[in-house]
Amino acid sequence: MKYIIGIGGVTNGGKTTLTNKLIQTLPNCCVVHQDDFFKKPDQIEVGEDGFRQWDVITAMDMEAMTNTIKGWIENPAKFARSHGVTLAPVPDVANPDEQIHILIVEGFLLYNYPPLLEFFNKCYYIAIPYEECKRRRSTRQYTVPDPPGLFDGHVWPMYLKHRKQMEDSGLNIEYLNGLKTKEEIYNQVYEDVQNNLLNSL
Repeated sequence: MKYIIGIGGVTNGGKTTLTNKLIQTLPNCCVVHQDDFFKKPDQIEVGEDGFRQWDVITAMDMEAMTNTIKGWIENPAKFARSHGVTLAPVPDVANPDEQIHILIVEGFLLYNYPPLLEFFNKCYYIAIPYEECKRRRSTRQYTVPDPPGLFDGHVWPMYLKHRKQMEDSGLNIEYLNGLKTKEEIYNQVYEDVQNNLLNSL
């Protein structure tokens, strides 16, 4: 059985932290990070707001990301091995189709690219308020440092715009409060995934 989980949300909301904890505890679990598909800096255009447009869907090679997910769907065991994921042993008598394979797709614009939406069995979205998001963002070190004014001039306005688009899409999304502790968020999602998997068997 294949099960694909989306973990989306605001920048610095805790998506990667949650993903990394789930990878360690869910069986046969692989991950695709949207951040791995950013285009090179010289391919990122400057918008009307005067900033390079990092926080829009065109900043990433979404076709390549979609193809990576399709590769997992076609052969999750092969994908896992090629990404260094240790698979649980399968009893000789077991039907290979009964083995659970999980893919976590993690990123800040997961639910704004229509070709991806059909893949998700479950969609989570971590949200935190403006002040906390700005505080966390200011403590992060990025490969391309944030220029002055980027958060208020580009990052937050784009977040609000894309969140509204996502909400208008009608996708069934479970919202997570990013102000909860890492453990609380993890426990909530882990228990939910376990229940969903049991109900799918």
